[in-house]
Parts: sequence; structure tokens; C-alpha cells
Amino acid sequence: MVNLTLKQLRYFEALARHSHFGRAADACAISQPAMSVQIRELEETLGTELFERGARQVRLTGFGEEFALRVRDILRSVDELGDLARASRERLVGRLRIGVIPTVAPYLLPTIIGKLTSLHDGLDIHVRETQTQKLIRELAEGRLDTAIVALPVSEPFLSEVALFSEDFVLVRPGEDEGKPVPSREMLREMRLLLLEEGHCFRDQALSFCNGQSARPRELMDGSSLSTLVQMVSAGIGVTLIPEMAVAVETRSASVSVARFKSPQPSRTIGMIWRKASPLAEQLLQISEVVRESAEALHGRPTSLASAPSAPGASHRASSG
Repeated sequence: MVNLTLKQLRYFEALARHSHFGRAADACAISQPAMSVQIRELEETLGTELFERGARQVRLTGFGEEFALRVRDILRSVDELGDLARASRERLVGRLRIGVIPTVAPYLLPTIIGKLTSLHDGLDIHVRETQTQKLIRELAEGRLDTAIVALPVSEPFLSEVALFSEDFVLVRPGEDEGKPVPSREMLREMRLLLLEEGHCFRDQALSFCNGQSARPRELMDGSSLSTLVQMVSAGIGVTLIPEMAVAVETRSASVSVARFKSPQPSRTIGMIWRKASPLAEQLLQISEVVRESAEALHGRPTSLASAPSAPGASHRASSG
């Protein structure tokens, strides 16, 4: 009988994810030599190599790739056992791993974390900020409990709860203050600054600009909304940003902000989690905290202010 330990499996998963002994060791809060010893012992126990070792990185062997799939299932099941015990308690305590997309995180997270820590003493919040597809993958692998994203994501293994919607606004150079707001047809003829590929907000902005026509005349990519706004301030072009970002991103930029005529471009923000998660009921309660945080940020009730539905329900709204 092969004797494997959960510690070895977690170290293996970290190395498979980071493809680098140093980064994997840091993620597991151990030394790199200790990580190497644990992986070597695991390989000796299995009687085969799991990784091809290079000068700068490691990669999984063929067997290692198959082994990794099984390990992720095992670790997710173990984590869900812990979640099951947590769900049986009267209040939520322990680790809560929340993913957030970059066009929400800087603006909404401070309020969310403040409210959660005041309501749930002993809650250890871990935040992961990255793009939607990565969040979905990490939810599937059990490395996140929930994520705040733009809906819909339309993944059959995930529950979706729509929490609020918000408009996109046009950011132009400061000297354009008071000028007529361009239509979507006019916007296609302008130099449009957008987030780089992979951000859902980029796709939502393009959906508004394009309609059934060709792409805008000229596109330029940025890595963050802050970069885009500063580029607009320098006179390079125009951009769209979500309403929640206006106060933060325009306070130190010489830009003007304008709203489009109806129908205005908008998005729906909500929470997602695995349908099989034992914490589904608690996550539904947390989703209400997120909605209340959005109301506080916007200074008014959000347009999806009704209470979220029961766990497992799917609320979907167009994010274009």
C-alpha cells in the first residue's frame, strides 16, 4: 500500500501550479530545500518522477499531469469536509477565500472586508484578484470559496447570484468638458483605450461600441483602469470605465466624465460559488454584504437591490 500524506499532496499541488520550487515553497510557507525533500520523497514513494527539472522551472511529466488531476480532486474534497464542519456552526469563522476581478477589487473590497470583519469575528479573509477565467478555474479546483465577477459566467457547476448593476461612463480629456457625448457610432471613429485581452470589461466595452459593425478604428491596450485614465489625461484617447471607479481614478487626472444617452452601457456584478459547496448558505449571506457595500459606494440603492435568491439559483443579466 502506498502511503501518501496530505502535506505531500499540498506541496505537490503548489509546485504543479507554480512550476518553480522557490515560488511553491513561498506559497506553502516552507523553505525551498524542505519543498525539494518532500517532493523527492513523494516521487520515491510512487516509484516514478512527477516533474521534469530544468534550470529555471519545472514541468509535470506525463504521469505527473494525470496525478495532478487526482490530487486536485482529493484536496478539494478534504477542504469541503472542513467547510462542512464550518457550515454547521452558528456563525462563519476560519478561512474565507474570495476572488475578485480587477475592475471591482480596488473600489469595493475595502468596504466589503470592513463589513465582513465587523460582522464575523474570527473570519480570516484571503483575497485573490485576477481575471474571470482564472477565478473560475480556481473555484473548480477548490482553491477559492467564492468570487465576485461580472455576470453571466454560465458554468453549470457554479451558482450565480446577481447583486447589482452599474453603468459605464465615458472618460475624455479635460478640455472636452461640455462637448456633446458621442454616440456609439461616433465612438467607433475615435481612439479607444481599453484593458488588455482577457479582461471581461474589455469585452463589455467593445460590445457596446461595436453593435453589429466592425471594431473601433484604433484600439490601445492598458493593464489597469488607472493606466487608461492617465492616458486619457495625457490626450491619447478616450476610454470607458465602470461607475464605481470614477471617484478613485479621476481624482488625480485632468479628465472629464460624461454619461451616454439611453440605453447606457452597463454590467451586472454578482457572486459565484460551487453548487456543491457546503458553505452555500453562508456565502448567500455574504453576498448580501457585498450588495450593501455596493449601495454604500454608490450612495444609493442599486438597481438589483432585492434580496438574493436561495442557494443554487441562477440570476443572469446582460453585461454588455
